[in-house]
Amino acid sequence: MRPEDLHLPSARDAMLESLPEATSLHGAVPELRFTYLPASHAKALNLDVMLVVGMRGAGKSFWWAALQRPEHRLLVHRLAKRSGLTENVQVTVGFGERPDPGAYPGRDVLDHLLTQNHDPRLIWRTVILHALAPPDHALRGCADWPDRVAYVAAQPEAMDNLLYHRDQELDEKGGHWLILFDALDLSASDWPTMKALIRGLLQAVLDLRRYRRLRAKCFLRTDQLDERAVASFPDASKILAERVELTWPGTELYDLLWQYLGNASGEAGEDFRGELISVSGGRWGSEEIRGEAVWMPPNELRRNGDLQRRVFHAIAGPWMGKGPRRGYPYTWVPNHLADAQGNVSPRSFLAALRKAAEDTDQRYPDHEWPLHYESIKRGVQAASGIRVDEMREDYPWVDVLMEPLRGKVVPCDFEELAQIWHKGALDRLETRVQQEQERLPPAHLDEGPEGLRRDLEELGVFLRMRDGRVNIPDVFRVGYGLGRRGGVRPIRHDAGR
Repeated sequence: MRPEDLHLPSARDAMLESLPEATSLHGAVPELRFTYLPASHAKALNLDVMLVVGMRGAGKSFWWAALQRPEHRLLVHRLAKRSGLTENVQVTVGFGERPDPGAYPGRDVLDHLLTQNHDPRLIWRTVILHALAPPDHALRGCADWPDRVAYVAAQPEAMDNLLYHRDQELDEKGGHWLILFDALDLSASDWPTMKALIRGLLQAVLDLRRYRRLRAKCFLRTDQLDERAVASFPDASKILAERVELTWPGTELYDLLWQYLGNASGEAGEDFRGELISVSGGRWGSEEIRGEAVWMPPNELRRNGDLQRRVFHAIAGPWMGKGPRRGYPYTWVPNHLADAQGNVSPRSFLAALRKAAEDTDQRYPDHEWPLHYESIKRGVQAASGIRVDEMREDYPWVDVLMEPLRGKVVPCDFEELAQIWHKGALDRLETRVQQEQERLPPAHLDEGPEGLRRDLEELGVFLRMRDGRVNIPDVFRVGYGLGRRGGVRPIRHDAGR
């Protein structure tokens, strides 16, 4: 059978039922059936790994939330026996996106503690000890975080004894205790403060490593791990050497897609699982976790690029147009969603495909394939808008620099962009920084346009070409409204995202 004769007609319904409409969990618990474990993530979830790094949307907050749930830990343990996430692991939270003032201090409280000259390591040590202490411990009786930090500072020997005895108790029972830290960008309003807090956190986490049964895991964005600023303390190399980065090769992105489609509710998921068997020749596996069945894509399909291409082209058709000149969907989608470092956010990948399914359903309901190639292009447009919105949320200053470039065609000489910035964007940005309107301003603003270019390159927005010109990957170019000959059309300034 020719590849173009293969079809998975249920795929569109499965996409509409399973692919998430919201692009962020915001600390909510992820659904067990959609929990997919890539190879690099399995290593990151090992109890002994203290530092996990990844781009926005790579899965840090997903795993922070999932590890708090016994059923998710059980699934991970079955899929990755070496993770150590047995039923005897107690998990608590030391910082996260959702406020929990009883468990950890928020940004304003942290700022207050720092203005009182408390060492960041002591602050996080207090958070850890407070979580570890039994309910009747004196530390639990302190009224607020300043009192708790003062208590820990005044009782160093008692705190060492608390850690020692809790470790002994867990060792006798064969259990472990794990505390999780995520969303550290919410811990401070400026880079120096955030880096000081991260440095103190890494010190406190490393202190736990001396114990047999006490563990901590920090989820950091790649740009937060400035080693010169956050790892300038004795033995920092130990925590850095064991860090694991959450990566998403193209084959893992498609395995994630099969995980979603195969676990779609009702007939959509059942039909897709059956059709996939006929196309791939593999058999679905399943895990039953506390009464819930979780379907696993066929082993033959996992990380097998040739077979994955065959399956995805049975969903999207063989080409991104009326012939091969426009490209092939299997490679076209991740290539157009990659940033300047070549990284693709699974959040953007799923968002693009959901939008493509919705658009096909509305515009081309009788199309030969579940996804129309024009709808896939619109899906990439939508995903680009989402990435730009995320960038705007994390780094508003990027908008100040990119908006004046709207309509510009790339690649182009950097001097052309610098001249545009000199017409007002640089002055506006400097004013915003001086008035403290930028929570996390560009790190190299004082170096002028070249420094800002470096900042945008580190964020994956700018790509420095071999001839020195600037290119912008489609995932940002489209959303910011820049053009490229033959590329996906940019989002118009007046178009909704």
